[in-house]
Amino acid sequence: MKRILALACASALALAACGTKGGGSEETGEGAGGVQAGVGVTDSDITLGVMTDQTGPFKNLSTGITHGNELWVKDVNASGGVCGRDVKLEIVDHGYKADTAKTLYPQIEPKVAGFVQVVGSPIMAALSSDLESDEATVTPASWSSELLGNPYVMVVGTTYDVEMIDGLSYLQEQGKIKDGDTVGHIYIDGEYGANGLRGSRYYAEQHNLNLREVKITSSDTDLTNIVTGFKGAGVKAILLTTTPTQTGSVAAANEALGLNVPILGNNPTFDPLLHDSPAAGALDKLYVVASSVPFSADIPKMKEVAGKYEKAGYSEPPNAGVPYGYAVAEVWGAVLRKACENKDLTRAGIHKALQETTSADTGDLVAKLDFSQPGAPATRQVYVAQPDASVPGGMKYVKPLFESPEAKEYQAPHQGG
Repeated sequence: MKRILALACASALALAACGTKGGGSEETGEGAGGVQAGVGVTDSDITLGVMTDQTGPFKNLSTGITHGNELWVKDVNASGGVCGRDVKLEIVDHGYKADTAKTLYPQIEPKVAGFVQVVGSPIMAALSSDLESDEATVTPASWSSELLGNPYVMVVGTTYDVEMIDGLSYLQEQGKIKDGDTVGHIYIDGEYGANGLRGSRYYAEQHNLNLREVKITSSDTDLTNIVTGFKGAGVKAILLTTTPTQTGSVAAANEALGLNVPILGNNPTFDPLLHDSPAAGALDKLYVVASSVPFSADIPKMKEVAGKYEKAGYSEPPNAGVPYGYAVAEVWGAVLRKACENKDLTRAGIHKALQETTSADTGDLVAKLDFSQPGAPATRQVYVAQPDASVPGGMKYVKPLFESPEAKEYQAPHQGG
């Protein structure tokens, strides 16, 4: 279902729809239904952009998210679309490379009303100023609270720092760590890792934890030496803001070295394919925190989406990205319907509609969301899940949505007041 992106607008009419660069200006006009239409909107279609990772370290999660987006598009169009218009996706692959994303962005931007998916913290960092200049509302498949400094960013779910705070609260609630313990945090250099670390630092301050920090690159694969060092330091838990491959390395070393402490990971750290890796037998110590449900969640909406996924015949095994991608698109649907109600499907109108979205319900695929407070996470609730090879998607949740007291009190970096 991939679409090949044209490198240039193909006709004079298409050129007129491309808009103009600089200051977010765009050519607008009244369209069908008396609705102001801007970039990416015609009388028949609303086009949303997808800048994803189909060939890099997060390709499996990203593919799941994209399939979730596609399933929603198929559903919404079958029921009449949004504002009397079909929703379409323009999909490009940046391979988790910022320079590639920078090259692709000016090709896709003139064709879309906004971005339902942009994968990766380094990609968002590279494109942030362009997105703001172009007034393009964007949902990153990156959950850094640093992104919330850009008013056009719509993070669906909570952020890495809050995930880590809630996750540590869960470990302490379960008696797996206590005040004063030593814990180790392995994190990827960059915004993804730094934001997860921000959360563990905050929780460590609140509970007098001795936090051992180890920075790695996204290309590091064997983390045995780091785990060996953690064993020597007497850590009671290992925290991860890493790739799934790195998670597998840590889990295997945790078992092989006899450390056997709980491992807590941010939501991108797990991939069901780890069940087919050498780490498969060592995943029982891993806990993953996220605001979106695992694919196996026993809730009506997830069962509905799972049925749609199976019927669609995708070749890839499902993962947690599928319900998340569907939920993100549901939120976009709510925002677009609000913009339609306001008679304004320009980029400025879409952004205004986002700010007016104080409640977005995804059937519990994601925690309830409120986008009305600039700079603040839209939710601070997470599920806790653990790997389970016997269920679809390879993960089951072990604690339903909750918000810890520490997460509630935490001040995100761009949160006002």
